[in-house]
Amino acid sequence: MVMPDHLCPSGLKAKWLLESKGFTVEDHPLTTREETDAFKRQHDVKTTPQAWIGDERIGGYTDLRAHFGETVNKGGTSYKPVIALFAMTFLMALGAAFVATEQPLSILSAEWFVSFSMCALAYLKLRDVESFSTMFLNYDLLARRWVPYGYIYPFAEGLAGVLMTAQVLHWLSIPVALFIGTIGAVSVFKAVYVDKRELKCACVGGDSNVPLGFVSLTENLFMIGMAVWMLAEPLLA
Repeated sequence: MVMPDHLCPSGLKAKWLLESKGFTVEDHPLTTREETDAFKRQHDVKTTPQAWIGDERIGGYTDLRAHFGETVNKGGTSYKPVIALFAMTFLMALGAAFVATEQPLSILSAEWFVSFSMCALAYLKLRDVESFSTMFLNYDLLARRWVPYGYIYPFAEGLAGVLMTAQVLHWLSIPVALFIGTIGAVSVFKAVYVDKRELKCACVGGDSNVPLGFVSLTENLFMIGMAVWMLAEPLLA
């Protein structure tokens, strides 16, 4: 579709994908709504673009990717969001620690990796607290008993993350992280490993397609571990 107010991104991607595979593309843009509707009726399809290779209709952009053997996630679960998040927060921690101490790999970078991750995960939840709280209610034991906890959780996680990054107000950040981390870990363990339920994790927000399990358990164990470390650190100094 190529219209004054809309240029189809999937069409551009499909054209680029074919050209990147060495094909010469004969492009037929649809320039009006009437032309688009007529095209759909003619070929009995619901969406555009549609791609042919020779006389064989392959389908849309996603179908093209599958045709060329590329991985296509059609609404299933995926760990990609959390892998990307943890990779970025790890690199951020290394960069920040290098600026602060000129030693990227240090105890400080490990602390900041956890606190940066808490802040990033809180942000993803805070984008849509309503959706997050709805998904959270599927498995969190406290939220099921007291619904407002589902709304409070992302703010509490973000607060603890910011305070731990700044390394201030330990009297507040440590109990908050211990409290929400412990309840979260117990809730996830019960839902996944005791009840054997297959759920999606609310850890990266209410629109998450990350499976509930190891990742969410790790998030909570990180918070518990960070709180315990901050309690023990003065004793080890």
